[in-house]
Amino acid sequence: MDVILAFEAAGVIVAAGLLGLFLFGLRRRLIQRSGGTFDCSLRPAPPEGADLAAGGGVPSGKGWVYGVARYSSDRVEWFRVFSYAFRPRRVLERPAIEVLGRRAPQGSEELALLSDAVVLTCAHRGTRLELAMSDDALTGFLAWLEAAPPGQRVNVA
Repeated sequence: MDVILAFEAAGVIVAAGLLGLFLFGLRRRLIQRSGGTFDCSLRPAPPEGADLAAGGGVPSGKGWVYGVARYSSDRVEWFRVFSYAFRPRRVLERPAIEVLGRRAPQGSEELALLSDAVVLTCAHRGTRLELAMSDDALTGFLAWLEAAPPGQRVNVA
């Protein structure tokens, strides 16, 4: 009797795990459905002029969150990959994005990010943040920023 109960409990746990994986895949598919998506990690940027001496002058790889970004008219919607939410975690409006610089991942960032990532430091409505994406995605992102309608202010470094 106890063995049957244990098998039923294990079956429920396995079924719940498979359902969770299916929902992750379904959510990602629905986000990508409208097109214009790219893999993009995000983290709050250290304040300008922050002392990086504690890390040997190299930024820490901590704080990076893996996600998917989607172009939507005049904004980029950013979704966490490991979430069930269908709403974007962060929305970046094109006129409010200011590109401050770009760099290659350094130190432990190389382990925290995808292998071909480029780190883009931006400001959005006074908040500094870093976006890490592939070189191809970076080219598309910068082209999207520069393709703003006439009269919109665009700051691309």
